[in-house]
Amino acid sequence: MTQLEAARQGMITEAMQAVAQAEGCTPEDVREVVAAGRAVIPLNPAHRGVRPTGVGRLFSTKINANLGRSPTRSGKGDELTKLSVALAAGAQFVMDLSVGTGKGGEEIRRELREIRQGMLDHSPAPLGTVPVYETISRLDGEIPEMDPSYLLQVIREQAEQGVDFMTLHAGLLQAHVPLAMKRKMGIVSRGGAIMAEWMKRHGAENPLYTHWDEVLEILVKHDVTVSLGDGLRPGCLADASDEAQFAELSVLGELVQRCRARGVQVMVEGPGHIPFNQVQMNMEREQEVCDGAPFYVLGPVVTDIAPGYDHIVSAIGATAAATYGASLLCYVTPAEHLGLPDAAEVHQGCVAYLIAAHAGDVARGLPGARERDDRMADARYRFDWNAQFDVALDPCAARERWLRTRAESGATHDDDHCSMCGKAFCAVRTSRRMREGL
Repeated sequence: MTQLEAARQGMITEAMQAVAQAEGCTPEDVREVVAAGRAVIPLNPAHRGVRPTGVGRLFSTKINANLGRSPTRSGKGDELTKLSVALAAGAQFVMDLSVGTGKGGEEIRRELREIRQGMLDHSPAPLGTVPVYETISRLDGEIPEMDPSYLLQVIREQAEQGVDFMTLHAGLLQAHVPLAMKRKMGIVSRGGAIMAEWMKRHGAENPLYTHWDEVLEILVKHDVTVSLGDGLRPGCLADASDEAQFAELSVLGELVQRCRARGVQVMVEGPGHIPFNQVQMNMEREQEVCDGAPFYVLGPVVTDIAPGYDHIVSAIGATAAATYGASLLCYVTPAEHLGLPDAAEVHQGCVAYLIAAHAGDVARGLPGARERDDRMADARYRFDWNAQFDVALDPCAARERWLRTRAESGATHDDDHCSMCGKAFCAVRTSRRMREGL
């Protein structure tokens, strides 16, 4: 029985109780939103040690860290290091986006499975994948010939292994491809491009769409949550909110209903590059078209001209997304558009998105969200530096920066001011004197 099926039957599962405790709401509140499809708890029973984590507007906004090797960089050990960094930084979800090295065959199947198993064994966070990546990696040829039955086999194998949620690009149809070809950048989603090229070469409809009932039969057996991929997400501002993007979104709305009818939990992935003034409209449109299904967005990136700083650029968009409708934010690192992120860039991406998620929760008035900010304000007023570090999103960075200032100035004991204003000009010290004199 999936979490959705249980919720609809009025059952409160252990996972729902755990989410309720973590979120500060009642188990019945959790059951109601899961039953309505407005929240999901990605939780494959085969993933031992996974922490039940809720995604939905009733809960705090969560962040996801994309990991996994490319055809030319990284491997099992490196990705486990990055996994450790992401979890330590605060990522609540992770995805293994590993692809092969062009060799194909049984060796690649074994390598990708080992990487994924390592992540499952070491991650209490729910783990996601994009099964079509492994499918193509296991095939030979410069343009591999993907058989739909083989894709279903990979989906089944990953579900049996313990994957908690899967990105499936089932909403990109044949009729959408010509619309995408009118764009400045065409199709920038890796999974979307794979499916589009397959349809063009075979003159056939998206096999995930035509075999959707078979896919759901696999996923319902293992309670794998569907993350409906946005294969036509815009890859630059010029392509944002266009006919192709919204044509696919309409199909995703249909697929949401088919998932729910079969008892499969489902969330919807959202756009990549969107001008800031279009973010709210995009969030609200998804909520309407997809009947309140949790929205999982990449960014969005709100300007195209900041390579090396896209974790900042996209966190701006992600804050607005969290404010207006998103429930899960997929991080962007400084390496976006440039290369595979290293461990330090994974950390930077996670922190940027923790900031965006929290700022969005404060902006939408989520109960209890501002409590941490208030504790920081109290600690700053008291010049209680350790309390400030304890409440900080990145305590190590804050402490290191403070210690560096003290070392430079030689002020190892004067903790009642900082080097920005100095002791004589410190506004907080002045305010305290004024308050004490009243």
